[in-house]
Amino acid sequence: MNTYKFALKNLTKNKILIKDEKILINQSLNRVSSSDVFSPVNYPSGDNTAFDGYAINSKETISLNIRNPKKFKIIKTLAAGDNPYIRKIPKYSAIEVMTGAIVQKPFDTIIPVEKAELLGAKSKPKYIILKNKFKKNEFIRPAGSDFKKGDKIIKKGKFINSNYVLALKTLGIEKILVKKKLNVVFYPTGNELSNSKKIPNWKIRNSNTNYLNSFTKNLPINYIVKKILRDNDNLIFKKEISKNMRSKSDLVITSGAVSAGKFDFIPNVIKQFKLKSMFKGVNIRPGKPIMFAKFNNNMCFFGLPGNPISSAACFRFFVLPHMFKSLGVTLEKPIVAKLKYKFQKKKFFTRFIKGKLIFTKKGEVEFEANKGQESYKIGSFTRSNAWGLFKDGVSNFKKGTRVECYSLSGINEFLLD
Repeated sequence: MNTYKFALKNLTKNKILIKDEKILINQSLNRVSSSDVFSPVNYPSGDNTAFDGYAINSKETISLNIRNPKKFKIIKTLAAGDNPYIRKIPKYSAIEVMTGAIVQKPFDTIIPVEKAELLGAKSKPKYIILKNKFKKNEFIRPAGSDFKKGDKIIKKGKFINSNYVLALKTLGIEKILVKKKLNVVFYPTGNELSNSKKIPNWKIRNSNTNYLNSFTKNLPINYIVKKILRDNDNLIFKKEISKNMRSKSDLVITSGAVSAGKFDFIPNVIKQFKLKSMFKGVNIRPGKPIMFAKFNNNMCFFGLPGNPISSAACFRFFVLPHMFKSLGVTLEKPIVAKLKYKFQKKKFFTRFIKGKLIFTKKGEVEFEANKGQESYKIGSFTRSNAWGLFKDGVSNFKKGTRVECYSLSGINEFLLD
């Protein structure tokens, strides 16, 4: 039986080759960057004001004090977006400025409106009275203080979130090179599955299809669901695999019919094709029967167990990392938490445990394994906010043992590099 570590190494060696494409920024949300992206400009593009107030030349205030004040004539009013150019600037001049207005030389500091002593009509003052020395760059946002031309905005292999969209559009970038979406085809299997609202007690609802569909909504995936394959549909499945190999499918996933029972036809069908790599069965729980194969045309295959929790665990810890590796995404780092209560398992199995991450009053992070770890129990999954990974080679985990914990979705930005 294969170990979890061996299986992950095999998946890393057998990534799907995905091409790049250039798309508009407003279409790039949740896509993966194919290269580093650099700022084409300085931002802010010029020195601008952080407050409403009056721009002055600080050098002209060096000799000022309460006994030697000076009137600075207000020669212009500038709002954000106004052209700041002034052909001739007399000595001891000031400009009324609104937040965000560009400030040109020799003006280099701002007197906030709340602190300004003005002379003249309140609605249109003519002078600002200054009675002390002012430092340079007070309440000024210097040009390039956020991004300088050539600064890196996004690393290669990053999910493009709303924060990146804001930065890219602000900096004038219209298009970005990303990985193409993965074309994923999913086949649920089993005579017991039903899509009906009301079912007899010998049937089960087709929940895996809906779970994986909801899971992949925010991933760069074209997710296609096929009709349920029944227990005698091995010839139909073989034709479907051939069809997918001829099309643009990158990945085929099935749930069910992957173990060693009389009606588990999936492995025998897959083995009839020319394969670059394959493994079946891993020392894990839940999900022991999982199967992986890479065909000789770049398409890959995952056979997930039919049990909903087994299927969810295998998708999270096998399919998702394989997708991320293929897309060039850095895998998330686990949160290492202290075990709240002792835990016991079989020594040579890796366990994926449904549980909760808890922050203690001392600021420490603990992991509590939920009751109901049986693979058919969904209730304990609904009460989970994380998976705990208990590695093979150890049977008894004492209270306080540090364990690796992973987000349910795999796209927790706190865990991504």
